[in-house]
Amino acid sequence: MDNIPGGKELINSRALLEEAGLSQGMKVVDFGCGRRGHFTLQAASIIGLSGIVYAVDILKSVLENIKREAEIFGLDNIKTIWADLEVFGATKIADSSVDFVMANNLFSQIKDHLSVLIEAKRILKNGGHLLITDWKKKAAPFGPSLNQRIDKEKVKEAAGELGFKLEKEWEAGPYHWSLLFKKG
Repeated sequence: MDNIPGGKELINSRALLEEAGLSQGMKVVDFGCGRRGHFTLQAASIIGLSGIVYAVDILKSVLENIKREAEIFGLDNIKTIWADLEVFGATKIADSSVDFVMANNLFSQIKDHLSVLIEAKRILKNGGHLLITDWKKKAAPFGPSLNQRIDKEKVKEAAGELGFKLEKEWEAGPYHWSLLFKKG
């Protein structure tokens, strides 16, 4: 289902998820799915009906919008979860139960990055992947302010301290970077 709009002007979400290795049948979690659910919808399309995407956000209105978008595109494999990702265990997803966690454009919006990484580690299976994509620390006419943007080196360091292994790093468009980690 390639006809789902993906906000390709800044990041081609489908291409990014394919580059990260998302595939049929996976259990995926989208931390901070956002109002439009660009990554949630593309992930649901890629993994198919044999997989599931948990769309997690702190705003109930966002989750209601995701439900409507899923209906419009006939995606029955999306479940919404209302949670504060800066609170350990708030997603109520079982330990070691998912294949893939993504946190896209999230770290520039929150203060407690470590809690998000710990929650990802808790719910990921051994060998599961964590994809983090966020804004480059460079001036742009849009997006979060420079002081809100996180240095990817800090993310790599924090994830490494929790036992994540960096598998891949790439430019996710002119304004974003992506890091793919494996839980080992």
